[in-house]
Amino acid sequence: MLVITRHRVDPEAQSAFLDDARAALEILAQRPGFISVAVGRAVDDPDLYVVSSEWEDVGSYRRALSAYDVKIGTVPLLSTAVDEPTAFEVLHRNGVNGVIDSASAVSSDVVALGRPAAGEPA
Repeated sequence: MLVITRHRVDPEAQSAFLDDARAALEILAQRPGFISVAVGRAVDDPDLYVVSSEWEDVGSYRRALSAYDVKIGTVPLLSTAVDEPTAFEVLHRNGVNGVIDSASAVSSDVVALGRPAAGEPA
């Protein structure tokens, strides 16, 4: 599962934002189900940042967010996030280990979290 948040950050707050991001992501990285995280800045819009994390599944991510230390430690970072959908199911991946397609998503035109794809038992 991918979690992508975008953050609009004023130039004078960018150093503090990066410090807050490092601290928050260090806490998240300790949670079960965490895979990886990256922080980036838009090349054409230097006030726009992105935080992209990967999790084993949606449950791992939701449980991570419900932990007390995560709630306290991620507030400065998450409070700057643009209000938009952030959680995405991985449907296809092509990497050094080959191509991986999600069995639940590939077999269905419409897939929703918590709902089985067509042809799968409920």
